[in-house]
Amino acid sequence: MKKKLNPFFITGVLMLCVSCTSNRYQGLPYEDAEYKGGMQHIPGKVYCAYYDLGGEGIAYHDETPENHGSGELNPLDGSYLHSFRVDEGVDISYTKSNDIDDSEFNFVEPPMNRLYVGWTVPGEWTKYTVYVEQTGTYTVHLLYTSNRGGKIALAVNDKDVLSDIPIASTYRTDDPMDWRQWHHWNEASLGEVKLKKGKQILTLRTVEEGEMNYAWLEFTIK
Repeated sequence: MKKKLNPFFITGVLMLCVSCTSNRYQGLPYEDAEYKGGMQHIPGKVYCAYYDLGGEGIAYHDETPENHGSGELNPLDGSYLHSFRVDEGVDISYTKSNDIDDSEFNFVEPPMNRLYVGWTVPGEWTKYTVYVEQTGTYTVHLLYTSNRGGKIALAVNDKDVLSDIPIASTYRTDDPMDWRQWHHWNEASLGEVKLKKGKQILTLRTVEEGEMNYAWLEFTIK
């Protein structure tokens, strides 16, 4: 007898097959008591901190079980931003003022108090269940920081649509603060993707170097 697949069992696969069959991952958009947006929509911004629910190996893969942002860099103080997804492995922080993320060394000015995924290393990934409003070709941009450059990949329904995309370093030799090399925000054009109308599942994966922060992917129809 052919063994039935368990939809919540993964064996070292970095990118899941998400075809529309009953025994495959169907996506579970993020919501909590404060963020009630659920499924993110395209065209528009897909916020990286709102990756799917489901946990390690299903909605994300992270090399460490601890969240190095929420509860660590940002100590628990009862605030939403310091406790965001604190019990999950994806490392989350948020943009801060006081010359941290709003410094003169930015290439692009980010909004303050914006949650982002950070501490990335090669092989880590996050999944996003989105709804595409219109079939078409979309340009994709990423709001990010990177102190050493690297490469990322984007998949739609388990198929790479943007592979090994080089991400330019945001290192600034004129910034005297070493720790701020992780806070120079920039926007990268990743390329074009064809998307069909309806529910789709995106996978954002760190391929090379890492130590990048991801705030959002922005999709604009041509």
